[in-house]
Amino acid sequence: MNTRERYLSVRQYSLDLCKNLIKEDFGLQASEEVSPPKWHLAHTTWFFEQFILINYMDDYKVAHPQFNFLFNSYYNTHGNRTARNQRGLMSRPGVDEVLEYRKYVDEAMLRLIEQGNEEVEKLVILGTHHEQQHQELLITDLKFSIWHNPLDVQVMDVHEYPTEKENGWVEMSEGLYQIGHRGDGFCFDNELGPHKVFLQPFSIGKNLVSNEEYLAFVESDGYQNPKYWHDEGWAWVKRDKIDAPLYWEKRDGKWTYYTLNGREEIDPKSPVAHVSFYEASAYAMWKGLRLPTEFEWEASNERFKWGSRWEWTNSAYLAYPGFKIAPGALGEYNGKFMVNQMVLRGASIATSPNHSRATYRNFFHPHLRWQFMGIRLAK
Repeated sequence: MNTRERYLSVRQYSLDLCKNLIKEDFGLQASEEVSPPKWHLAHTTWFFEQFILINYMDDYKVAHPQFNFLFNSYYNTHGNRTARNQRGLMSRPGVDEVLEYRKYVDEAMLRLIEQGNEEVEKLVILGTHHEQQHQELLITDLKFSIWHNPLDVQVMDVHEYPTEKENGWVEMSEGLYQIGHRGDGFCFDNELGPHKVFLQPFSIGKNLVSNEEYLAFVESDGYQNPKYWHDEGWAWVKRDKIDAPLYWEKRDGKWTYYTLNGREEIDPKSPVAHVSFYEASAYAMWKGLRLPTEFEWEASNERFKWGSRWEWTNSAYLAYPGFKIAPGALGEYNGKFMVNQMVLRGASIATSPNHSRATYRNFFHPHLRWQFMGIRLAK
C-alpha cells in the first residue's frame, strides 16, 4: 500500500466507525478523559493541516482561523486551545461542517502527496498512525460517554469479548534481550533507542486473565481487603467506591457488562477488560503472582497470542537510552508524558488494522481504565 492509498484508507476508516451514529452522538463527552466523536474527526484533520499543509503547500489557506484553537489537543507551542473538559461544549461547528473540513483538507493533502516530497511522505505516515490512535479513542471514548445512557444503546458492532484458548506458562531463561524498535518500518519516537536488558529467569502466562478468574477476586472481597492494594490504589477504591471493573453491573443476580452492542451477560471465558493498573496489580497480588515488566513482555511476546487487550506492565513510562525530543511542536508527541504513567503493551480489539507491533509502548495513568485494558500475569 503506497502513501496515497494508506492515507485514503485510514481517513475512510474514521468515517466508517461513525456510520451508525446519530447527530446527537457526535457531541458526547462524559468526562475530561474522553472526547466527542466530532472532535476526534476534526482534530485528526487539524493535525494534517497544521503540521503538513501549512508548512509544505505554499498556496494553502486554513479552513477556518479559529479551528487551531478548537481542535489543538495538547501542543502548547501551537498556541492557546480549548480546555480539554470543554470539547463537548462545541455545538458549532456542526457535524456537517466538520465533515466538510475533512473533505477540504483531504483534497489538499492528495494534491500534496502527488508531489512525491519525501519529508511530506514521512509526516503523512505519522499523521495516519496518529489518526489510528484516535480511531481507537473514538471507540472507547464513545463507549464511556454513551454508557451513561440507561437505554443500553447499541451503536457499534465490535466483538469486545473474544474467547481465549491458550493456557499454561511460557518459561524464559535469564540472559540479554534486545528491546526497542529496529528496522525501517514505522514506529513512534518512544520506541527508539534499541538496547539490551538483562532479565532474570521468569514465567509469563500464555493467557490473559479471564472474566471468570477476575470474578473470583471480586466475590472473595478483593475490593474490600487493603492488603492487595497499593496505597494510592486503595485510596482510589475507597474514594470512588470501586467494587468491580468498569461497565460491570449486577442485574437480577447476574453479572453483566455494557458493550457498544448493548448490555450482555458476562462471558466467563473472555479476557477481563476495563481494569486499572491498581486493579491489575491487586489481582496479581491476590493470586500470589505479579505483572510482567515491559521488557519481559517484549522479550517473550512471540511465544503467546496477544492483541485483544492492552496489557498492564509493572514498568513506569520512561525514556529509552538515547531518547531525544524532536524539534518543534511534534516534539510534544510523547516525551513530555514520561512521568507518573505506566506502560501497557500489545493492542486491543479496538486497535485499528495495521497499527500494532511488539515494540509499541502505550501509557496511561494508573487509575484509568476506559481503554480495553487487561491482565497477563508473570512469576
